[in-house]
Amino acid sequence: MSAILKQDRLLQVIVAPQITEKATRIADKNQQIAFKVLPNATKPEIKAAVELVFKVEVQGVTVANVKGKSKRAGRVMGRRKDWKKAYVSLKPGQEINFAAGE
Repeated sequence: MSAILKQDRLLQVIVAPQITEKATRIADKNQQIAFKVLPNATKPEIKAAVELVFKVEVQGVTVANVKGKSKRAGRVMGRRKDWKKAYVSLKPGQEINFAAGE
């Protein structure tokens, strides 16, 4: 894979940061940041993407496949899409500040 294609792929791997009460608690307690990532993203890709986008050093990556919720609209049952969540552990002294717009 060429360097340009690989960098484009890495920029697409991270979909959005997960900013929830649980994610905030984990960030404070374990120095981990939660991200919504592409369903076919691998741990090495997630690590490289975070290091590229946020200019930090990553210690480790843990992933969880989240099942989509069943929803109902009248008689019709539907289902949200399944998605993947990544918990990224940063090396000591590293920090990502989303409020500053890095």
